[in-house]
Amino acid sequence: MFADYSTSDLIAIFAMQGFAGLILFSVFVLMALGLAIIFGQMGVINMAHGEFMILGAYVTYLMSNLFSAYMPALFSMYFFVAMAVAFVAAGALGMLVEWALIRHLYKRPLDTLLATWGLSLILQQTYRTVFGAREVGVSIPDWMMGSLPITDLIEVPINGIFVMVLAISISVGVYVMMYRSGWGKQVRAINNNRQMADAVGINTAWTDRMTFAIGCGVAGVAGSAFTMIGSTGPTSGQLYIVDTFLVVVFGGAGSLLGTIASAFSISQAQSIMEFFLSGSMAKVLTLLTVVGILMLRPQGLFSLKLRK
Repeated sequence: MFADYSTSDLIAIFAMQGFAGLILFSVFVLMALGLAIIFGQMGVINMAHGEFMILGAYVTYLMSNLFSAYMPALFSMYFFVAMAVAFVAAGALGMLVEWALIRHLYKRPLDTLLATWGLSLILQQTYRTVFGAREVGVSIPDWMMGSLPITDLIEVPINGIFVMVLAISISVGVYVMMYRSGWGKQVRAINNNRQMADAVGINTAWTDRMTFAIGCGVAGVAGSAFTMIGSTGPTSGQLYIVDTFLVVVFGGAGSLLGTIASAFSISQAQSIMEFFLSGSMAKVLTLLTVVGILMLRPQGLFSLKLRK
C-alpha cells in the first residue's frame, strides 16, 4: 500500500489527510457535542439530530442570499450572524419538539428512537418542499477563500482553519456551561437523581426543555460550519448521524472529553484510510475497530464515575 510512494510523498500525504481529518473532526465534534448533551445527559436517542444540523445549514444559506442581495457591504460578516440565527432557529425548534413530543417519552429510549426517526422523515420532506430536492451551497466571504502554504507540498485551506477554531470555541463554551455554571449543575443533578433534584426545587421540566434546545442549537451551529466544506441537501444530515452516534458511544455517553477524543481518533483514521482505500472500505474498517474496542470496553473510552 505504501510501496508506490516515497518518504517525502508519504509525509505530505499524511499531513494533508491529517488536516482533512481535522476538518472532519471539527464537524464530528460540533455534531456530537449537541448529541452528547441530549443522549448522554437526557438518555434521549434523537435520530432527527442530523435534520437540526441541516436546518442550521439552510439558515446559513438563506442568510448568505439575504446579505448578498440586500446588504452586500456587510457580506463579509454574514457568517457570524448566520451562526447566531442558526443556533436560535434550531434551538427554538428543539424546544417545540421537546414540548410536543419528547417530554412524553422520557425513560422510553426505543420510543424516542422511533418517534425522532419519524420526525427526521417529516423534516426531510419539509426541506425538500421548501428548498427543493437539489443540493445548495453558500457563497464564502473573500477572507475565507484560499489557503495558507505550510510547505511546498502542503497547503491549509483558510475555511478549514475557521471551522476548527469554531469547533474549539464551541467545545470550550459547552464545557464551561456544563461544568462551571449553575445550569450545568442542575442538568447533572437531574441526570444523577431526578426525584431528588425535583424535591430540592429544580424545575426539571424546564431544565429538560432547555437542555434539549441547547443540544439542538449546537447542531444548528454545526450546520453552519458544514456549509463551509460541503453542499446542503434535504438528506445530508443522515450522512453524519450514524458517525455522530458512533462518536458519542465510543467516547462514553455524557463525557465531553471522551466525545472529543473519540471524534479525533475516528476522523483521523477514516481520513487517512480513505486515501489508500475506498471510502466505503475505510468506513467499514473504522466501524469494525470501534466495535471491537467497545466489546472490550462497553462503557466507551471515558466513563463517568457515579456513586452507587
